Amino acid sequence: MTANEDQEMELEALRSIYEGDECFKEISLVSFQFRIGDIDDSKAFMLDVTWPETYPETAPQMSLDAFFNNRFSAETKQLILMKLEEQVEANLGTAMMYTLFEWAKENKEALMENHKPVATAVTSSSEGITSSTAKKKEKKEQLTKSQKRRIVNKTDHKGELPRGWNWVDVIKHLSKTGGKDDDLA
Repeated sequence: MTANEDQEMELEALRSIYEGDECFKEISLVSFQFRIGDIDDSKAFMLDVTWPETYPETAPQMSLDAFFNNRFSAETKQLILMKLEEQVEANLGTAMMYTLFEWAKENKEALMENHKPVATAVTSSSEGITSSTAKKKEKKEQLTKSQKRRIVNKTDHKGELPRGWNWVDVIKHLSKTGGKDDDLA
């Protein structure tokens, strides 16, 4: 088989295995992203993999440069890539994406054993955003009694507007404007 036929077969297999899996994303026919770990896990990371033309005979290009990985130090990223490249070398010449992803999932804790969260400007700016939204919430809570009464009267005391609250009362409207029968008489 040629490299392209191998790639097509592996692509079909990946699509069928990871169909509906939010951890796997096909960027293009030869480029993929795979998230190792849950999205709210502090040790989860996003692996970008791109196949060269001669894949699987040559190693795929792997990267941890996704924005999702900004909380990891360069040393942690380098260690993860080094261990993943060892797995690539062991599987060179065969379709290895599934094997690689599953190995990374199983060994996530070992890959992240030296991980120390990196404080970046991104986290400080997000703290600024949360404090400004807290200020907005404070302003929203300082309503007058009459404003609060109007809100309660419009809602069903659960904070939801009743069904059809903005519908036009057709009968009341027609009684004011008159119907076709009134015009003829």
